Amino acid sequence: MKNLGLFFLLLTCIGFQSCKNDKNPKEAEASKAQAEKIISTACYKSLYENDTINLTVNTLKNGKINGDMVMKIENMPDKIGKIIGEFRGDTLFADYSFIQGTNEKVTFKNPMAFLKHGSELILGSGKIETYLGRSYFAKDKPIDFEKVKYKFSEVDCANK
Repeated sequence: MKNLGLFFLLLTCIGFQSCKNDKNPKEAEASKAQAEKIISTACYKSLYENDTINLTVNTLKNGKINGDMVMKIENMPDKIGKIIGEFRGDTLFADYSFIQGTNEKVTFKNPMAFLKHGSELILGSGKIETYLGRSYFAKDKPIDFEKVKYKFSEVDCANK
């Protein structure tokens, strides 16, 4: 009798579990596409000596950020890539995935932090640690937004 009760309890749990997965794949894909819909775009440019960095930031409906960044640093190959991240307070924490120069076979990924100050973004510098192939800012060291090279001013986007 006791085993029969456990059997019905197990059967009921399986029934409830199958009811939870009632969202069909098309609905899930549609809600994901809706969350990834761009609600605003801002473009920024930073000039420091002979270096130029162009940044496009797309704000998505779900609050996440994505965009493109091109770094033209003097005496170095151009870095062309994408950023993906989110704002935490007034700081944008993002991962920058890029290729360097014409070498499209190797993709690099670096963490970045931008402080939003009015209409300006300030690229911070901090200690970066790597664990299991993933780079991130060290938790015990603050990110410096005072002694920086790159301050981004908002500019008109060429093609919105």
